[in-house]
Amino acid sequence: MAKRVTAFLIGLMVLLGCTISLAQETKSAHEDEIKSQVPALRKFHTHIYQLWHTAWPKKDTAMMAALWPDIEKGVGEVAAAELPGILREKKAAWKEGVTQLQATAGEYKTAMVGAEMQPKLDAAEKLHSHYEKLVRIIRPVMKEVDAFHQVLYMIYHYYMPDHQMDKLTAAVSELSAKMDTLDAATLPERLTNKETAFKAARTRLSASVAYVKGVVASKDEKKVHDAVRRMHSDYEALEKVFE
Repeated sequence: MAKRVTAFLIGLMVLLGCTISLAQETKSAHEDEIKSQVPALRKFHTHIYQLWHTAWPKKDTAMMAALWPDIEKGVGEVAAAELPGILREKKAAWKEGVTQLQATAGEYKTAMVGAEMQPKLDAAEKLHSHYEKLVRIIRPVMKEVDAFHQVLYMIYHYYMPDHQMDKLTAAVSELSAKMDTLDAATLPERLTNKETAFKAARTRLSASVAYVKGVVASKDEKKVHDAVRRMHSDYEALEKVFE
């Protein structure tokens, strides 16, 4: 009897290990899709840094003019870049920000061929401001929220619609651990004015995660899907706190 129990437990552990491994493999296949990054914007930072931290403080208009070809190329690359899937909800704000960046780059080009210094300084400042706006659009508010979202993204956009219940089950266990970390997280100081709303939204989300974890054990796919949709809505409510 003891041998049969031991064999059963070993088999269960192997099965669980395989399930988690499958979920991790799927997640790895979508690694770029779940990163809140735009490589073209990161690359553009090199030129913006030179402009804002070297040329602008020194009022070095010659350097500003010399930077224009790289700035023009960088703006073009940012405009052509596509957001990763995890940032799909940011597309409208991103598109608007890119349009503003392109318009400001045009103002910068015009200012550089003029004779007056102040329009050049103003154009450089404005260009930097719009670059920073794009960074804020895609930058996760908190690393704990971003880590939670990466797991939720795979559940909501892949495992659930593809009816991959084994992977969904494994991912829910991981999501629960991410929620524990998020529950213990402290808001950055710059966001303390949103603390009450954040805590209320986090409490609702935490309850939803716990509910999903319980429903998953039932193996009832419809109930699981309904619970995941509610959890996703509660996550979106948490995100809206920071808008």
